Amino acid sequence: MNALPDILRAVIAREPGGPEVLTSVERPMTQPGAGEVLIRVAAAGVNRPDLMQRSGMPVPPGITDVLGLEVSGTVVALGSDVVGVAVGDRVMALLSGGGYAEFCVARPDQCLPVPAELSLIDAAGVPEAAFTVWHNLFELGRLSAGDTVLIHGAASGVGSFAVQCAHAAGARVIATAGGAQKVAMLEAIGVWRAVDRHTEDFVAVIEACTEGRGVDVVLDNVGGPYVARNLQAMAMGGRHVSLSFLQGAKVEVDLQTVMRKGLSLTSSTLRPKSPEEKARLAACIREHVLPWLAFGQVTPQIHACLPLDQAADAHRLLESNANLGKVLLVTGAVS
Repeated sequence: MNALPDILRAVIAREPGGPEVLTSVERPMTQPGAGEVLIRVAAAGVNRPDLMQRSGMPVPPGITDVLGLEVSGTVVALGSDVVGVAVGDRVMALLSGGGYAEFCVARPDQCLPVPAELSLIDAAGVPEAAFTVWHNLFELGRLSAGDTVLIHGAASGVGSFAVQCAHAAGARVIATAGGAQKVAMLEAIGVWRAVDRHTEDFVAVIEACTEGRGVDVVLDNVGGPYVARNLQAMAMGGRHVSLSFLQGAKVEVDLQTVMRKGLSLTSSTLRPKSPEEKARLAACIREHVLPWLAFGQVTPQIHACLPLDQAADAHRLLESNANLGKVLLVTGAVS
């Protein structure tokens, strides 16, 4: 193993603002503390919480100003009291921050082994999606074989991962996206019925293709006016899970519909969860999701890989909603 440098490159937002505020900085080499591992980063995923942090949304106390919530790479050093991870391991890790860098620290219980079938770069597109999808779709949404699920924004990194996981679990997937190219992508990864939101009404499509029954689960990242329409499209006893609110956080809910159908509405956000809860989710992912990755039933869809110093362009791409799958930042360190 090569000696570690004294200085690392990283990306921060020098002030709240647009993508132009992202800047590369040099920092002293980070060291793993007790219960931490040091990862030589191969790639980092770019996620909407990164855009929100860059824009000025506060982060939890004690979190580094270096952006990035997921990475893939190779473990190069261990702090004290580390078990289950060894130097040289290929890992993909969920972070509280610090991923847009050549090196970062992570908790070993939030590191997942990279299946041999998955490239180290592509693995950076897994952690945030896997943690989000497992908790929201399978735990909160209680998705099971034979269910029909509606997934909005399904051509995104998390959305496309959710589509594949639902399909692997034996559910029928109805998914929305904007434009023929995204619809074609969804059909290629196992969607039962892809809906082009530019030209079709998903409520009418669901009414027709489920013969009026509706969907058992909705995974929604749109919010705003979509929520009322989602409720219309849901089956008796359906579960509505909110991931985000791109069209507004404040919504009107018709309680008569909720009560008549016996619906449940729930949501969560990953970043504020405790380390213990994230470790619990990681154990579930090792048991349930990693086999799907190993057998090729689920594959992170990668739209673009940009150099670390082009983080601003990566943010612009994600904000444009033009991506089909994940946007990654790569450091050039693949071993």
